[in-house]
Amino acid sequence: MADTLSLGAARERPASSEGRRMFAFLCMVFGMFMAILDIQIVSASLSEIQAGLAASADEISWVQTSYLIAEVVMIPLSGFLSRALSTRWLFVASAAGFTVMSFMCATATSIEQMIVYRALQGFLGGGMIPTVFAAAYSIFPREKQPIVTPMIGLVATLAPTIGPTIGGYLTDLFSWHWLFLINIVPGLFVVFATAALVDFDEPDFALLERFDWWGLLFMAGFLGSLEFVLEEGPTNDWFQDEAIFIFAIVGAVSSVAFFARVLMAREPVVDLKAFANRNFSVGSAFSFVLGIGLYGLTYLYPLYLARVRGYSALMIGETMFVSGLAMFLTAPLAGRLVAKIDPRLMIGFGFTAFAVGTWQVTGLTKDWDFWELLVPQILRGVGLMMAMIPINNISLGTLPPAQLKNASGLFNLMRNLGGAVGLALINTVLNDRWDLHLARLHENVQWANAAAVERLDSMTKALGALGSDADVAALKKMAGQVRIQAEVMAFSDVFLVLTALFCLLILAAPLMRRPVHKSGGGGH
Repeated sequence: MADTLSLGAARERPASSEGRRMFAFLCMVFGMFMAILDIQIVSASLSEIQAGLAASADEISWVQTSYLIAEVVMIPLSGFLSRALSTRWLFVASAAGFTVMSFMCATATSIEQMIVYRALQGFLGGGMIPTVFAAAYSIFPREKQPIVTPMIGLVATLAPTIGPTIGGYLTDLFSWHWLFLINIVPGLFVVFATAALVDFDEPDFALLERFDWWGLLFMAGFLGSLEFVLEEGPTNDWFQDEAIFIFAIVGAVSSVAFFARVLMAREPVVDLKAFANRNFSVGSAFSFVLGIGLYGLTYLYPLYLARVRGYSALMIGETMFVSGLAMFLTAPLAGRLVAKIDPRLMIGFGFTAFAVGTWQVTGLTKDWDFWELLVPQILRGVGLMMAMIPINNISLGTLPPAQLKNASGLFNLMRNLGGAVGLALINTVLNDRWDLHLARLHENVQWANAAAVERLDSMTKALGALGSDADVAALKKMAGQVRIQAEVMAFSDVFLVLTALFCLLILAAPLMRRPVHKSGGGGH
């Protein structure tokens, strides 16, 4: 009740305070941008971090995995903490912890230190993301939503997209340490600005006395194990790996205990009541699939450019920048349209753009570069913004203020889990189809195939300067070409799977109810 009253009071403040409130919100949005950006900015430079810390190939993956596991636990927990500590102090604590841990990551001298610091960075920074979403729909009136919602939608989609670009530039111009040092000054600014300006609600410290520690433990076991299995499964033969099998069991047992605890606890660590709202539950499913498109394609394009085209991190970033530019230009248009037309039409259009873009890439060859990928990337950027903004509005914009903080954590969790499931699906399909195409090509490229023998002879003659080694060199070169061709065919298959998935979402758009616009924000 106190939470609802404080949110209502925030909306009734005089117009003179609107400028301060908007600036405070912008500071929070910037903090969220740093937290989301830090996932992808590091992924582009893992090899440099590995060399700097003398880590093995198995160890370096934990720089990302530890961050994602910790973040996915904090995101749903932030709803409870925001009600207990208030938006201001949760955000200040999250931003301060994220900044301190960024500095500690830059000073790490071993892979063990880096993994611990990255886990703490992800956990502390994870509180910023859902807090911004909740604030957007609780403190601003309906007439401000066309300005506010494109802002958070743009940040949530743009940060992962331009992460490889920024990471590539920083590592190329300076060193991997600057991937973390770049957070220090902006982080301090966000800490002091939010502490001084954010006054959206009041804390309810009495909630801390009823904090459900068992619920937190079970939730951490459930979500942490799920994230680990999805992250490591595709590269370690899934349940054939002992560690993945053990974590899968831990996750399954913890999930049962967690959901039982949610139903039994007086003050559950996560309140699932928001899922009773049809628009929120369907919107969360859309957010899940949107996470597949957002994180999956941000992963697929760079992977193709690195493996097949041999691009550096900097060249990949420059090629991927097109999607970010398309998002930036589409955001204000989407913000205006969402208030004027049926948002379900926008969602359908957004996923159609997604599907058309991925369908175009099913014709992929080993020679595709910037110009061939230009239109699919533009369609991806436009589709993301046209889908995400109405999904956010329908899912969160119609909930009562008392449910917003918990619901925001769940909504953002679904998008992150969608990204994790999407990456696991993409890697699994990519590896399986690569093996299949390689086996089929090997059946055709053999001595009984006249065209293959003729091609091998011409390659041997071209390498004649090598003398007696020309035959071996030509054979190796042909084997490499076959391998690359099989990989390109596997990439094409993955884009076909994604096309089918986005087409299904187009058909599901009518399941959402069109929201009834009322005066005020936060569902009033």
